Amino acid sequence: MNSTAPQQSVLSEAQLMSIVSSAQEAIITIDQSQRIVLFNPAAERIFGCPAASAIGESLSRFIPERFRAAHIEHVARFGSTLAGKRPMGPQRLLFGLRADGAEFPIEASISSAHDGAGKLLTVVLRDATAFVAAQEALLRSHEALRNLSANLQQVREEEQMRIARELHDDLGQQLTALKMDVSFIEQALVAYPDAAELRGRAHAMRRLIDATVASVRRIAADLRPTLLDDLGLVSAIDWLLNDFARRYGIAVESTIEVDDDHFSNCAATALFRIVQEALTNVARHAQASAITLQLYRRGERCVLRIQDNGRGRDTSAEPGQRSFGLLGIRERAHGLGGEVTIESAAGQGFAIEAVFPEASLVGGEASR
Repeated sequence: MNSTAPQQSVLSEAQLMSIVSSAQEAIITIDQSQRIVLFNPAAERIFGCPAASAIGESLSRFIPERFRAAHIEHVARFGSTLAGKRPMGPQRLLFGLRADGAEFPIEASISSAHDGAGKLLTVVLRDATAFVAAQEALLRSHEALRNLSANLQQVREEEQMRIARELHDDLGQQLTALKMDVSFIEQALVAYPDAAELRGRAHAMRRLIDATVASVRRIAADLRPTLLDDLGLVSAIDWLLNDFARRYGIAVESTIEVDDDHFSNCAATALFRIVQEALTNVARHAQASAITLQLYRRGERCVLRIQDNGRGRDTSAEPGQRSFGLLGIRERAHGLGGEVTIESAAGQGFAIEAVFPEASLVGGEASR
């Protein structure tokens, strides 16, 4: 039995070395003075350095100079604890240094063990170049999509402005001229006692034209209220709130402590659309009887807060649901460097708050 123990020990050591040699991750073992005592083939490939040249060298040889002091301290601190294994770095992403001087990102973990000579530390690391490149590509793609979204919103605003003007000016003027002609015919038929039926039809036509003119004005205002361009953001929000209260019978209370001179055309349009979308969400989903709107300064920031007393929403219970309205609000806010937060719970109403750097709301043309 005693004769088989050394054989098992040798076998176990051979198996361990085979695993270390065939591992895809780089494995580096250092002693208490942070000198390399093991440098597997994967480490040779990753760092471009043969094991014969690495063994006996300080681990700092494979760390960029600007990180060496912090890394040496980190490894030493770990070596003095009883921790068995943990990731290296607060975000598990560090940087290595190849033999040719090139830096590259790595993911690494460190573990400790004891042998007859003392404590050994083993670092297992993986080249994260592809992962970082994929992350950067994803961020670029995300930013490109946001830029595309912002551009599409701008194109949409310009198209809505054009259509609203054509509805208000061209179609509105034509309907007004038609109404005048019908009114003339209606008055002319007064001289003909036998034309009572025709007068009645002319009168009905005039009323239909009046209703059509009102519809055209409403549609044009929904597309792009002339108040926003003529009188500024504050007047446009007041009109929007009054129209909302009239349409849906929901009480509205507003506190606006800013003036139009603080908003560029772009900012005024974005804030108006955020308010418009928030009110649409209230009308569709909230089942509310009252809302409050606040627009004010907080230091060097501008705050827009809209809150209702409706049924609210348990956001934790609906992880799969997405609101494109809220997504649009977030994107518009992001375009101005703002952040959106939502406060809601089932039965406790819904509040949306957008906070913007005041500097991002000014600049360019004023809103009027």
